[in-house]
Amino acid sequence: MLSQFSVKNFKSIKDEITLDMQATSISESSDHLLKTEGGNYLPVSVIYGPNGAGKSNVLDALRVLVNKVLRPVIITDSQNNSQMKSLTVQPFSFSQKTIDEPTEFEVMFITDVAEYKYNLSILKDKVVYERLDRVKFSTKRMSALFERNGNEIIKKGELSKLKVSEDISDTLPLLSYLGITYLNNEVVKDVFNWFKNKIRFLNYGDFLLEYMIWRDRAEGDLKDLIKKMIEELDLDIVDYSFEDKGEHDFDILTEHDVDGYKAKLHLYDESKGTQKLFSLLPHIADSLLNGVTLVIDEMDAKIHPLIIKYIIQRYTDKTINQSNAQLIFTSHDLSNMNSEVFRRDEIWFVAKGNYQDTQLYSLVEFKNSKGESVRKDAKYDKQYLEGKYGADPYLRRIIDWSEYNEKK
Repeated sequence: MLSQFSVKNFKSIKDEITLDMQATSISESSDHLLKTEGGNYLPVSVIYGPNGAGKSNVLDALRVLVNKVLRPVIITDSQNNSQMKSLTVQPFSFSQKTIDEPTEFEVMFITDVAEYKYNLSILKDKVVYERLDRVKFSTKRMSALFERNGNEIIKKGELSKLKVSEDISDTLPLLSYLGITYLNNEVVKDVFNWFKNKIRFLNYGDFLLEYMIWRDRAEGDLKDLIKKMIEELDLDIVDYSFEDKGEHDFDILTEHDVDGYKAKLHLYDESKGTQKLFSLLPHIADSLLNGVTLVIDEMDAKIHPLIIKYIIQRYTDKTINQSNAQLIFTSHDLSNMNSEVFRRDEIWFVAKGNYQDTQLYSLVEFKNSKGESVRKDAKYDKQYLEGKYGADPYLRRIIDWSEYNEKK
């Protein structure tokens, strides 16, 4: 599970912001919580805010960190080193000072045996600082595993005897190097299992591409669950299949039962909303079955609010979410911004600061001018539209249309 993520000096993010999946000590919807030896964690988090405020950048920062760690390992596994290009990290864009400063990432995550904290500081494409710490649930003690500061590397504990090349590239994270060289080490294996298998980012650019990612695994329990979800959502689709068109090329066919007649359609002939659901539901099903943290930008686009509510409630219902899966997404859907769907610490907002910088804060920590917190029975959606949470999406400068109409 993801416990916490912080980032500083990335794209529209200037000062450090933190997305915290650790549950606060509020009373509502305690049955939502994912309970582990490390504490109580949130199954969902949603980020609201106006266009251009940086919602996508918050999720993109987490994606970039995961890619920075995983990419060298995946490329090495594929034995195609010609693709080994450095991954440049873009700093805050609206200050001359920050352009020459590193981007700082920190992620805390939970495995079956421990909680890890990983820090990585990148200047353009070069690693300037890196550190890995661990708290084993069996001992409850924090211990350092390695620290890298420039060219100096200090390994500790169970990693102390692992040899590291003296000429390790300054663009290659030490964690990636260990993943390439020592994946059989129990600590390295545990860490990389989370980066590789326990967090996933969904891209809606091409639903067929998304489908190809998991097609070979979409059989058995996974396909049965997908079909049951389609049935629950009343999409009038009774089955689906693949039609191979050659190497790495296929169509998806949906099957409809109309008064006993079985009609098949190409997925391209279905509505855009149905197409999007077909790229989304396999990831939802896999996430719930295997305890994956699923990160989605604009999940609500082209999907009915009741379907969004249905998806959220798969994660907050512990009888369904038995593997501690998590869902993190951005949204403009206000119909679900209420206490029936979310706890206050599951709702987050982004807003622009005075220097065009992204600010991130949760509803539970927001206080009005009188220092008062938001009540758990408040009308969150109404107060948000009224601008009471500081991330209001409405227009501030109204065009004088008469000026343009007079020029006709």
